[in-house]
Amino acid sequence: MVNIPQSAILDLVIAAPPIEEQRKIIASLDLELAKLDTLTAEAQRAIDLLQERRTALISAAVTGQIDVRAVAVA
Repeated sequence: MVNIPQSAILDLVIAAPPIEEQRKIIASLDLELAKLDTLTAEAQRAIDLLQERRTALISAAVTGQIDVRAVAVA
């Protein structure tokens, strides 16, 4: 169909759960999204810390504070 007439859309039957069940679904999704937001923030903090440690390690190696010549490359 190139064009769908408005009458065809108005005649569509859509199954939807009752309002109370919709509210329960929304509450459940909100809870899960909050958990995911917490995990995302925790992962970002870990990434930031690892980047800081990487920078510090590179800086220490470049300035000679640590000797990296004997480190084996795998």
